[in-house]
Amino acid sequence: FFPSGFQVAPETKAVMKWMRSIPFVLSASLHGGELVVTYPYDYSKHPLEEKEFSPTPDEKMFKILAKAYADVHPVISDRSELRCGGNFVKRGGIINGAEWYSFTGGMADFNYLHTNCFEVTVEVGCEKFPLEEELFTIWHENRDALLNYMEMVHRGIKGIVSDKFGNPIKNARISVRGIQHDITTGN
Repeated sequence: FFPSGFQVAPETKAVMKWMRSIPFVLSASLHGGELVVTYPYDYSKHPLEEKEFSPTPDEKMFKILAKAYADVHPVISDRSELRCGGNFVKRGGIINGAEWYSFTGGMADFNYLHTNCFEVTVEVGCEKFPLEEELFTIWHENRDALLNYMEMVHRGIKGIVSDKFGNPIKNARISVRGIQHDITTGN
């Protein structure tokens, strides 16, 4: 997953271990500096290509997840192109991460490739490092979008994979025809 010589911070390693130990299915990474929701892959299939669309096999689902956030956010859903994030208006406030800019080692890509978790990255505001007095407004702009996104955990197929005696089967592989990305059952 990481290129040769790439250093992984101890806190990142801890999150990676945590993500592998608990069967999360949905997460979001919150950043600042823009108003847009990005989804995997963040790293281009062709590393030398900048801004190259790099979809996962679950592209349709990731777009649904990203739109669930963007459509409820009062500023991201604003159709004005003159505001921060306005260059994403024609895309509905969402973009494939690698198409915006490609980078290696992102948690959204890791989660998709190495866990059952689908993660989007939410750029929650125009300031990379907002002032304390701006945080209340940023929270209110993002609260309903976060709640709507969290409700997406109820989308999809749910159930228990069990043996003929009704015992749950740990690490059973689940495949969906037409999507080249399997998931496994939890504990």
